[in-house]
Amino acid sequence: MALALAAGAAAMGEGLMKILVVVDMQNDFIDGALGTNEAPLVVGAVRDKIGEYRKNGFPVIFTRDTHGEDYLQTQEGRNLPVAHCIKGAHGWQITSELDTAQDMIFDKPSFGSIELARHIAEHCAGAEEIVVVGLCTDICVISNALILKAALPETPVTVDSSCCAGVTPQSHKNALEAMKMCQVRVI
Repeated sequence: MALALAAGAAAMGEGLMKILVVVDMQNDFIDGALGTNEAPLVVGAVRDKIGEYRKNGFPVIFTRDTHGEDYLQTQEGRNLPVAHCIKGAHGWQITSELDTAQDMIFDKPSFGSIELARHIAEHCAGAEEIVVVGLCTDICVISNALILKAALPETPVTVDSSCCAGVTPQSHKNALEAMKMCQVRVI
């Protein structure tokens, strides 16, 4: 964890640091309680993107949707009554196809992570670019991309659409268009 940020900080000294934020690549969103047909198809692309960032010494940071056993009694649970990402359960785990051992993981109780944005603003200000990938484009990816854009308005935030999947193909496209309108670059 500290190694990844140290390598990124060294690269930043040369003005080259890019940060990869991997959003909620968890079993429940891939093939579990809220899995979709499209989600498993992006796992390999996300794995390749992570490898590219690590090869270049850039930090990789993960988020993990995290709920308690009382999820169905929460506001989110009343609006989305499907128990998912219950802390400690198999569905909460980031897919075993992605190695997270050397990276920071931010557990988040909701769609976006203010803690993640604060961390990047504090420790990685001046990054050349923040790239966001993961699941689901139309809920947690868009939420985190917009929080990062608000917290770091002068840092380019990019979403790699080939490394994202939405709840539906149409909601994926809608989210990408909405992010473009908010000056998030979509590739």
